[in-house]
Amino acid sequence: MLLHIPQVLDADELAQARALLADAEWVDGRRTAGPQAATVKHNQQLPPGCAAAQALQALVLAALDRHPLLFSAALPKRVLPPMFNRYGGEANHYGDHVDQAIRHIPGGPQAGQRVRTDLSCTLFLADPAEYDGGELVISDLTLGSLDSPRIKLPAGDAVLYPGTSVHRVEPVTRGQRLASFFWIESLVRSDEQRRLLFEMDLALMKLRQRDGESAEAVSLTGIYHNLLRLWADT
Repeated sequence: MLLHIPQVLDADELAQARALLADAEWVDGRRTAGPQAATVKHNQQLPPGCAAAQALQALVLAALDRHPLLFSAALPKRVLPPMFNRYGGEANHYGDHVDQAIRHIPGGPQAGQRVRTDLSCTLFLADPAEYDGGELVISDLTLGSLDSPRIKLPAGDAVLYPGTSVHRVEPVTRGQRLASFFWIESLVRSDEQRRLLFEMDLALMKLRQRDGESAEAVSLTGIYHNLLRLWADT
C-alpha cells in the first residue's frame, strides 16, 4: 500500500525542524547503509546520536503519535527512531535499493532490539519549490511495473510504502532536499491484510459520521477487531 499522509508536521513544527537542521553537522549517508545500498547511496545524514537528531526524533515521533491516519494505515508495533538526510551538491541521489528487512534500534533503553521493516516512511522537510529533482521513485520489479510512482510532497507531508519495495531518490539538481525517514514494524505483517483493515476503518469512520453509532457500525466494528485479533502479532 502506498499512502500520502498530509500535514504530519504543522508550520511551527516545520520551523523548529528547519532551525535544528540548519545548525546541524552532516556526515556521509553511507555510514548507515547495508552492503548493497552503500554502493548506490550518495547523500548526507545526521549522526543518530547527535543533539539535533535526538531533538528532531522527539518532534517527529510526537507528531506520528497524534496522527490517526498513519496509525490506522500502519498499525505500528515498533517505530525505529527517525533519521534525517540531505540531498544536494555532489551528494545528491540514491540509486535503486531495497531497505534491510531487519534493523536494530541504535540507542536508548531498547538498544539492540531487532525491528522488522514492514513499512518505510519518508517525511518531507523541504518545500518542493526549494529544490529541483529529488523525487522518491518507488518500483515494484516483481510485477514489472512501468509506471513507478514519482513522489515529491509538500513540507510536512509523508508517504508510507511497503518496505519490500525497490526505490530510489532522483538526483537533486538545484537546492537541497531535506527529509526524515524511518521504518515501522506493523502489528499485521501482511500488506494485503493491513490494506483491508485500513479500508474497513475508513469506511467505518464515514459510516459513523453519517449515521452515528448505528447497529451496523457496531457490527462492523466487531468484525474489524476480530480480524485484527486474528491477524495481529503482538
